[in-house]
Amino acid sequence: MIIFTLMSFNYPQFLWALTALSIPIIIHLFNFRRTIRVFFSNTRFLKQVKQETTQKRKLKQYLVLASRLLFLFFLVLAFAQPFLPAKEQLTTQRTLSVYLDNSYSMSTPVREKVRALDAAIGFVRDIVELFPTETRYKLLTNDFAPFSNSYKSKAEILDQLSQVRLSPISRSGEEVMKRLGESANTVFWISDFQKSTFADGNQQNLFWLDTARKEQIRLVPIEYAQVSNVFVDSVFLENPFVVGGEKNSIHVQLRNEGPRVLEGLITKLTINGIQAGTSSVTIQSNSSVETTFDLSRGLTGYNKAILSFSDFPVSFDNEFYFALNYSGRLRVVEIKPETQAPHVENVYGNRELFDFRGYGVGNVDYNVLSSADLVVVNGIDKIDNSLNAALQIYRNNGGAMLVIPGGQPDRTSYQNLVGIASLTTVTKADPMDLDKPDFQNPFFENVFEERSASLEMPRAQKLLDWGLDRSAILQFKNGQPFLSKFGNTFVMASPLDRTYSDMSSHAIFVPIMYRIASSGKKAERKPYYYLSSSLVVVPMDSLVGEEPARMNGEQELVPSQRSLGDRLLLEIPRHSISHGFYYVTHAHDTLDLLAFNFDKNESLLAQMTGEEVKTLLGGSDRISIFESTSEQTFSNEIKERYLGTPLWKYAIVLALLFLLAEVLLIRFLK
Repeated sequence: MIIFTLMSFNYPQFLWALTALSIPIIIHLFNFRRTIRVFFSNTRFLKQVKQETTQKRKLKQYLVLASRLLFLFFLVLAFAQPFLPAKEQLTTQRTLSVYLDNSYSMSTPVREKVRALDAAIGFVRDIVELFPTETRYKLLTNDFAPFSNSYKSKAEILDQLSQVRLSPISRSGEEVMKRLGESANTVFWISDFQKSTFADGNQQNLFWLDTARKEQIRLVPIEYAQVSNVFVDSVFLENPFVVGGEKNSIHVQLRNEGPRVLEGLITKLTINGIQAGTSSVTIQSNSSVETTFDLSRGLTGYNKAILSFSDFPVSFDNEFYFALNYSGRLRVVEIKPETQAPHVENVYGNRELFDFRGYGVGNVDYNVLSSADLVVVNGIDKIDNSLNAALQIYRNNGGAMLVIPGGQPDRTSYQNLVGIASLTTVTKADPMDLDKPDFQNPFFENVFEERSASLEMPRAQKLLDWGLDRSAILQFKNGQPFLSKFGNTFVMASPLDRTYSDMSSHAIFVPIMYRIASSGKKAERKPYYYLSSSLVVVPMDSLVGEEPARMNGEQELVPSQRSLGDRLLLEIPRHSISHGFYYVTHAHDTLDLLAFNFDKNESLLAQMTGEEVKTLLGGSDRISIFESTSEQTFSNEIKERYLGTPLWKYAIVLALLFLLAEVLLIRFLK
């Protein structure tokens, strides 16, 4: 009775046919067959036989009558097409919005030979096929294409689905909801619901799903099979501020996201299409491991480096791109007396590595200081107030400076310049040998190929003293400092003039000066970017003319850009850029080489359950979850929720069963 109370009918007018149930009843009440009278000579035994036969005949008639009535009843119900009403209703406008996550994480298999994206597309097809023809749809993917701005017909959506491909663009849950906008319709959110999409699930009651919004959210989680995924977590140079052919090495952090241990994973490093090294690592489940590749000294200019390995079934992140750029020149400015020997100029005279400018102490262009990576104050006895003020501004803005005293340094002016109250001048001092460098000091990392204890060191006569400094870069053998670093300022205790030191002619001089220049580099050039990056800073000397800079890779892009001093700021067009290498060019000049990779969050396969996402979104009654593991179960759930449960098939089956029962009763019940 409860079922009949809940039922509705597509064609209730057929229920008038239930009046036909009276026909079998009339037939059974009035038996129109003619009675045949039979005479017997002895009727003594007939009364008992007649009574027994009548009881059996009445039982058979009742059963046949019931079968006929039920046959007709369910036959009429089948024509009326009964159904259990849907639990949920669409809006009166008959509109649906669907967000289909097509990020690269959706290439993960959900079952054998079926990707998560294929399963998600199948779910969308079921939605479009099952809902009424007049329903209008808005399909949104990670590309946020203009197509998704308006509602489309069933045929248009099916055509669009056939064109959906994996997208390099990752979208957060917040971006998705803002793009869908406020509406009063139903939104199907079909995604793998990675924890990284929701900031590792740490947000609570996200602001973009407030009570003012009216849409009904339907979460459709796509659950992965149990797989592991290895990806490059980070890549960094041991010395990010290399200068020209210095020895260096690449550190690679590999992460295994998943329950499976990977043994003997071969990782290859390719530079400019030539294999430069291999490494074999074993990575435990849900852990990281670091491996290192040594770089050759012959690299110059722009270099394309690729890390690759074989990891299946998740393979979209098996290659990692980064750039090794040695084309950026360091800007060095020297301020010295007119008669000073060109020791510093000789070191920084390599125009492929340095942009060197020298000024006499009375003819300094203060405008160039702001763009310098290193300012060398060399051999000046007394620093006037105007020069001191300009250098202080330069230092306060993060500029690096090397201070080399003159033959008769003025204590007060040097104290004001360096900012060391304990700085004093020494009038009489004997030349002393410098002690061996501390090879554990990060300043000397990768400077010396052989760390020999018999290394010959220069001699020097100390003219500046700033007391005990245990962290000094170089020391005299008596423990007093020769070269120290205070913030971004390097101070040398002796002049470079041969009267006071043979430092300028010693083999250690050039690598130390190179290291001082490289440590003063104002900004590290990033070896790689992610596709989610919105802004890239490119160094430049000057751009002449109105022609914009371009990015040339798989396609040519002209990003929005603006100049800021000696830097060019590029706004990356997320919707059109793909992973790989891009040269930044202006006219016929190459400004930089950029490398782009998939967002690291896409490689983190940890998922949230539907209940966790619902809780994160506020737990509103407007949010429900489809627990579907296949297209068939999803289709059934759609029908039950929105189309109701049709019962006409069951009615036909029951009608046929009762018709069969009537035949069997007549045939076999004697």
